[in-house]
Amino acid sequence: MSGLKSEAKRGMGIDIRPYVCGGLAAMVAESFTFPMDTAKTRLQIQGTSVQYKGAFHTIRTVISEEGILALYKGLSPALLRQAVYGTIKFGMYYTAKDVYFALYPNNPESNIVNLCCAIFAGSVSSAIANPTDLVKVRMQAKSLETYGNLLSVFVDIKRKEGVAGLWRGVCPTAQRSGLVAGVQLPVYDWTRLQLARRAIVPEGACCNLTASLLAGLSACAASNPVDVIRTRLMVQRKFLKGGKHNPGNKIYTSSFECCVSTVRSEGFAALYKGFLPSFGRMGPWNVVFFLVYEKLKFVF
Repeated sequence: MSGLKSEAKRGMGIDIRPYVCGGLAAMVAESFTFPMDTAKTRLQIQGTSVQYKGAFHTIRTVISEEGILALYKGLSPALLRQAVYGTIKFGMYYTAKDVYFALYPNNPESNIVNLCCAIFAGSVSSAIANPTDLVKVRMQAKSLETYGNLLSVFVDIKRKEGVAGLWRGVCPTAQRSGLVAGVQLPVYDWTRLQLARRAIVPEGACCNLTASLLAGLSACAASNPVDVIRTRLMVQRKFLKGGKHNPGNKIYTSSFECCVSTVRSEGFAALYKGFLPSFGRMGPWNVVFFLVYEKLKFVF
């Protein structure tokens, strides 16, 4: 951990390693955990009519009804998203810390500083990458339309919903990513520091593994309600004038309306739909990411 702080105090020069290592590690982690992400998305969008009864039941049902490749629908935009979002988020987090310690070199590293840097990095990077996230969710959700490849989905959304349609759900997406990053990165840094400082776990892979699991659990618990709202907003379609629209589909006008409507019709627990597959994805995702990230950082 002292190494991270010493790097942050170097000066105003931008270190590109966190950007490169963060993007590559995020893409590797996404590839390993994507089927669980598909299960999470399917569980989050189902309402009072229950088709899926849990993460593993969802996976079995998808495989039996649509084939195993259906679990990987949306992988291409997911990897594209991580190439953009992961690269910017992790790079910007450490760059923001570099700038802070360059401006205030005598200030100690604190959880508040890490929290602010992480929220800033997470919300900005997710807003930029929102179109790729939207395409991923649409392809995973088995929407009414039959989507083809990555490019055809982008074109379809642009043609029927306009450019603004590519940023549907951007507010809850930025809020969720701000929450995830605001919990994930500071918890990982703090846990790794405490484990090493107190000699509870020796520094290295075991320390990184423990810290990444705790970071994943904390981030999942904090972000799941916003993730449910974000997913439901992204799945809905609001066509341009002259386009066809299914009147049976509820169109939410805001995150607040979606949240209130969900709680009223399905109960508060609905905001934690998909929590187990979400952690089943985020836990291993964090483990794979941080282990790969630390290794890449050492290599570079």
